[in-house]
Formats: sequence, structure tokens, C-alpha cells
Amino acid sequence: MNSTASATGPQTTTRTLADPDTPFAVVDVHKTLRNIERLQARADRLGVTLRPHVKTAKSLDVAALLHDGTPHCPVTVSTLAEAEAFADGGYTDITYAVGIDPHKLPRVIALLRRGVRLRVLLDSPEQAESVARAAQRAGLLIPAQIEIDCDGHRGGIEPDDPALTEIGRILHEAGCLDGVLAHAGESYFAYTAEEQRLAARRERDAAVAAAERLRATGLPVTTVSVGSTPTAHAVEDLTGVSELRAGNYVFFDLVMAGLAVCAIDDLALSVVVTVIGHRPEHGWVITDGGWMAMSRDRGTSVQAQDHGYGLVTDLDGNLLPDLVMTAASQEHGTLTARDGATLPDLPVGTRLRILPNHACATAAQHHGYHVIDSSRTADTAPVIQAVWPRITGW
Repeated sequence: MNSTASATGPQTTTRTLADPDTPFAVVDVHKTLRNIERLQARADRLGVTLRPHVKTAKSLDVAALLHDGTPHCPVTVSTLAEAEAFADGGYTDITYAVGIDPHKLPRVIALLRRGVRLRVLLDSPEQAESVARAAQRAGLLIPAQIEIDCDGHRGGIEPDDPALTEIGRILHEAGCLDGVLAHAGESYFAYTAEEQRLAARRERDAAVAAAERLRATGLPVTTVSVGSTPTAHAVEDLTGVSELRAGNYVFFDLVMAGLAVCAIDDLALSVVVTVIGHRPEHGWVITDGGWMAMSRDRGTSVQAQDHGYGLVTDLDGNLLPDLVMTAASQEHGTLTARDGATLPDLPVGTRLRILPNHACATAAQHHGYHVIDSSRTADTAPVIQAVWPRITGW
């Protein structure tokens, strides 16, 4: 490739990962596409719609890989800023999968008036009343899903909670009841394949039970939505479910690798840093990539193998054995060798890539992605194929 596309237009000189100032985020488009195709094939086999959660990448360019570039793919978002940005990009089928704050309903209504089918999420009669009142005042319907608690991880109500039918009735009378949604957040702590299958089964069973209970009282349920990255890759039966959600799978990360949901070679996101110093008396290599580049997420600390703030590769993506980013301050990262291992010779100026614990958190630290394609070989450092901006703001 003899030019590099960017957010500001084409550039005439080829750039590689050896060129931009560090730290910066890198997305491997080859691995991203492979990850996308894997879960899409599973959703197709299970007979459900896949509704990707775009909070991980927060990028129209990455989302375009999900559907061959035409914005007809249903998506999930975690902020209204994401919903607005994806609506600007042509997406019209969006689920806002965080419990609705009534104060935000005017922004929801504005999107609905633009022709975007934006679903909101709630788990209390108070929220349902707010949605019903706002819909009545606006003279339109606000599609709403009831969040179902399938594992005690966070929000939602249990399928047998008396409030379920009360909430459903309030929404139905306003014409706003769309369905139910469950998220198996505890699956991120399911360390075996069997535990992940059980988490997926509980997630499905809770959502389907809630939908059946609502229907038994005469309330229509159109959507039964489930999903997390671990359960989406473990689930074997989605009878009664209409759609599957996941987001982390697009990039994957060390937490997912620690759960054996993916292999380390599947990780599509990394951060390029530069060696800026050494403390041989401590066995430290110092880089210019601290927690502002990687985030403070230490998700692997509760797994069998703690990877600190991330594993280290060379610029071509080859793992440097037993080298770990074990400490971080704001702009400094500390690399050390695991017990008994020899610290590699990494002179000042050496560029490295750090694989993150949590792709969503690391991606959020950066304005965009330098894109490479690991299926292409090069005599130099990996060639930057494009620069894709992230959606920023709240």
C-alpha cells in the first residue's frame, strides 16, 4: 500500500508503527474481522439476530466491519452520546442498554423524532412512569425494555418479582412495552467452559421466563434480548430468545483469553509504547505508556494468571516471553520479568506493543486507532493502513 488513509484525508507517504508519537492504540483489522465472523456465524447457527455492543470500539469504522459498510446493523450503546453519534452515521436501530435516567428522556425523544428506533432500559415502576409520561407529552412511543437480573451482578429485577408485571402494565398502557433484556455480567468470573455454559443457560432462562410471565398476563413481548461476550460464545440453545448482544468480542482482551473465550493471538487491540529508561537495580524497564494509555483496569488480577496491566509484544506482535507491564503511573509504564525469567535487552527507543486487560477500558483512553493488517507481510514495521477516529464525549 503506498498511501495511508486518515481522518484528515489521504497521505502520500507510507507510515508504519515506527512513525507516530507514542503511546497510541493499534487495531489489527485482520484479527477484528476474524473475531466478528466467528460470533456472527454462531448467531446465524442459533437462529438469532446479533446486536453488537459498540461501546468497546466506539467507532463507525469498526462498526462498518460488522455489516459490509452499510449501516443497517442493529447496535447496542452504553451512552446517549454513542447513540447520537451512531444515528449521525446512519444507524436507526439502537438499544441504549443502561437504565434510563428520566432527565435524559428529551435526548431520547429527539432521536426518535429523527426516525431512530431507540430502545431504553429500565427496572422500576418509577422509571416506567417517567417513560409513559414523557411519551404522552411528546405524542410518540418510547420503546422500553425491562432489565432482568439473571445473576445478581448489577441492575434488573428477577423474573418472579411482582414488580415485573406492574412495570409491564405501565409501559403497555402507554404503548411503550418492547420486551426484556438480560446481561450475564457474572460470566466474566466463569472460569471453565461448563461454568460459562451454565451462565448462558441462566441468562436465557431468566429472560425467557420473564417474557412468558408477561405474556401470561396478556402483555405483548416482542424482544427477548440476552448476551455478554462469554455467554455469547458458550450458549448452546437460544430457544425463546430473539437477539444476542456482545461487544468485547470485536477486539477481545486478556480477561477473555484468561477465560479461554479466545486465544491471545485473537487480541486485535494493542497500545504501542516506547522504552524511555531502565532501573536495573529493580529489574525495571520504563516506557512512556502508563495508565492514561492502558487504563487502570486490572481484570486479570482475579484470574489464575495475573498479567498486571498487560502483556508485552514486539512491534510485529510476537509475545516477549515472561515480560509483563506490572506497574503504571499516569504516563509511565513499568515492565518486569516474571519470577526467574531473564529481562530482555530493550534499549531506549525500542518500540513495543502492550496487550490490554480490558479492551473497552483501554480503547476509551485513545482518540482513535492506527489500523494494521497482520495478514500482510512487510520488511519493515507493520504498515499503518488507515487511522480511524473514535467517537468521544458523553
